[in-house]
Amino acid sequence: MVFEFNIEYKTAYGEEVVLYLINDNKLLRCEMWTSDGRVWKYQLSINRVPKVLTYRYEVECGKTHSRCEWSLMPHTVDITAKRSGTYILYDRWQDIPEDSYLYSSAFTDCINNQRLDNVKTSDFTKTIRLKVRAPQLCDGERLAIVGSGKALKSWDATRAIEMTEQNYNEWIVDLDETAFPDHRMEFKFVVLNADKKEFPLWETGENRIVDSPQIKDNTVVVYELDQSFLDRWNRKLSGTLVPVFSLRSKKSFGVGDFGDLKRMIDWISMVGQRVLQILPINDTTTTHTWTDSYPYSCISIFAIHPQYVDLNVLPALKDKDHMKYYKKLQGELNFLRQVDYEQVNSAKLRYLHELFRQEGSRILRSTSFNAFFKETEQWLVPYAQYCVLRDENKTADFSKWTGHTMWNEEDRKRLSAPGTKDYIKVAFWYFVQYILDFQMKDAHRYARSKGVILKGDIPIGVNRYSCDVWMEPNYFNLNGQAGAPPDAFSANGQNWGFPTYNWEVMLKDGCKWWIHRFQNMAKFFDAYRIDHILGFFRIWEIPVNAVQGLLGQFSPARGMTVDEIRGYGFNFQERRFTEPFITDWVLDRVFRYRAEEVREKYLEKIDDERYRMLPEYDTQRKVEKAFEGTVNQEDKDLLDGLYSLISDVLFIRDYKDYNKFHPRICAQFNFIYESLYDNDKAAFNKLYDDYFYHRNNQFWEDQAMKKLPKLVQATRMLVCAEDLGMVPDCVPAVMNHLKILSLEIQSMPKEPYVRFSHLDRNPYRSVCMISSHDMPTLRQWWDEDLSRAQDYYNSELNHQGSAPHPLPGWLAQDIISRHLKSPSMLCVLSIQDWLAMDESIRLPDENSERINVPADSNHYWRYRMHQNIEDLITDHDFSTAVSELISQAGR
Repeated sequence: MVFEFNIEYKTAYGEEVVLYLINDNKLLRCEMWTSDGRVWKYQLSINRVPKVLTYRYEVECGKTHSRCEWSLMPHTVDITAKRSGTYILYDRWQDIPEDSYLYSSAFTDCINNQRLDNVKTSDFTKTIRLKVRAPQLCDGERLAIVGSGKALKSWDATRAIEMTEQNYNEWIVDLDETAFPDHRMEFKFVVLNADKKEFPLWETGENRIVDSPQIKDNTVVVYELDQSFLDRWNRKLSGTLVPVFSLRSKKSFGVGDFGDLKRMIDWISMVGQRVLQILPINDTTTTHTWTDSYPYSCISIFAIHPQYVDLNVLPALKDKDHMKYYKKLQGELNFLRQVDYEQVNSAKLRYLHELFRQEGSRILRSTSFNAFFKETEQWLVPYAQYCVLRDENKTADFSKWTGHTMWNEEDRKRLSAPGTKDYIKVAFWYFVQYILDFQMKDAHRYARSKGVILKGDIPIGVNRYSCDVWMEPNYFNLNGQAGAPPDAFSANGQNWGFPTYNWEVMLKDGCKWWIHRFQNMAKFFDAYRIDHILGFFRIWEIPVNAVQGLLGQFSPARGMTVDEIRGYGFNFQERRFTEPFITDWVLDRVFRYRAEEVREKYLEKIDDERYRMLPEYDTQRKVEKAFEGTVNQEDKDLLDGLYSLISDVLFIRDYKDYNKFHPRICAQFNFIYESLYDNDKAAFNKLYDDYFYHRNNQFWEDQAMKKLPKLVQATRMLVCAEDLGMVPDCVPAVMNHLKILSLEIQSMPKEPYVRFSHLDRNPYRSVCMISSHDMPTLRQWWDEDLSRAQDYYNSELNHQGSAPHPLPGWLAQDIISRHLKSPSMLCVLSIQDWLAMDESIRLPDENSERINVPADSNHYWRYRMHQNIEDLITDHDFSTAVSELISQAGR
């Protein structure tokens, strides 16, 4: 069979269009030719013809990819015509469309419940196939064609020819070319309802005309046409943010589980919401203590946390006394106001161990388990061994695991062979992950059946002692720590402790680690939030010997040479400005009556003016260790003072190039800056502004475009991003190019010089929220700063007089209503903010609603809903109020 490819693309000098045939994720490169630099052609002969031919086009310049098509929706041709020896294809270049979100599984599989058709076989001697994308169709609607002449039903839309949906939002119809003697077709596309009772909806624009060439018998000519547009408004959806661990039902075991997730989906669906957003559900267990409650510090990007297992749907323990014990313990833990992480996880793991002894051998022999193991063994086997070694060695620090400081691929065979001693040791963890995988997939299927989009969360980092680092250390920089520069959440910056990524290595293999991570997420979710998307442009990297984030630098970033620094008119002195600035007047101001104690115990004199830290205290980590276990507030103040001495520098050396420097973030608040002459302050301010806001913009954009296109097009999930903080100018352009939804929070405006962003200016491609898990809830925010609340009350809400405190329910409802009416595609509010509008059911203590405090690196993540989901479902007044707000906002 012969395929003739044709595509119109006007190339620049040196460019060429290349055809890539796709078969089992393998690419066959075919060089096309052109006679005019505008229409590119290629002829292909195939002996063994596939059922579907899949391909895409790329533009190359000197064998380098300069432009690629939208890889998520490649060109496809179903080989279904009975009489076909030749396919002539007239294609159109496919960039990522503005409405690419309509191709996401969030819309196709959840909102529209689309089911693809089997392509019909045509029996024409000469076939014209029309192919068009029509993503605006809703659930139950179909595309049809009608036009001039008998073959196209003479413009009678009631008799329009139904088309076939061969791919998501892509419709085709085969027509008999001999029915058009003048070789001209004039037509339009129309939308039919499932029951055809309503009058068809016509596409916008002029009539379409296709002039087909004279073709031989047994030929199929395929025309890709411009997208069909309908006169419809953009769809807007509402939803709720709540961590799974925060869910509470009458059947919970002291923590939310996947059974509770399904119950929450019921409430979401009942009130007319379409999105349920949760926090990461990955396993975070390193110590088996409450410090593992941090959901963004995963030990595996694939494994699910055992705490989320729903014990209610598992077989009961045959030991009735044990079953009675667990039932009693369940009641006690579920009665608690907050999650008791240690008790809950200890109890659930004990139960699972007992159940494994009872049911494990049967389950591990099952067909479904074998299918699960085959699908996941690449990560599951190392993870299971990691868990065993962690518990045997009583530490997750694998550098202390004698003989196992790194994953050994040679162990895989023994750990995967049933009946061997090694397999028996790790099989429990196979069993646990099998159950969790089944239950989470079941919740995902349930959400789709209810028309609800499950939105997950992909953390920017992994735990330093995670299975991922143990298994593939070459992907990580262990001499750095990921974090964030100072912001409204933390004056000293945030140190997350995660290792940073070795992007040079990751990019060499096409970011496989990330692609597998995203594809695994797609098994459970139809939308996701990229945590700290700025990290794909540059990450805030902090040296391992630092505690606070102030000593970090953006990585990668273009450091400054001495000559460049002096070129700004700044009198740069290397030693003076790169070592801590410690003088007597600084010590007196920081430590006051304890200044002499600090001089004697922690410092040594280096000249008439300055001191330096003694070697045993010259890094923040050394100081931290010296003060380990400190509870006295005065000593804590002393500790903070010593931290500030060490971070009091004007420049930081580049981690990779000793001869380059970066201005220290927020250096203007340092004593070293205070000591400068006014002309040096002015010169430093100029270079500081240029470095942080201009110098690296194009460089960072290039870095992001090497990574993000591969990742966001790895799945059909709807891509959302957390793009708050110190945002480079290049970020919005990249997100817009890749059609990633931004995060819009009114109290954290992205526009300069405004206190609150204007909700009516939110871009459609965005997620609107009042607060996130890292922020005070609406009620907390309202009472946190009275002058700010007063300003918001008068200027944004247009109310007169004094702002009421605490926040009354009617005012919370007003604020929620305004957010729902914003232009944003998604408006997702935390469960605490939804409950804020009903004073009869919300928590009396607003401070008990907080999920996380970013400034506290040791925060205990334990918030739980105070209401059972069952009670929420039966609370007619509250649910009706939520439904009415959503309906009034057109969501």
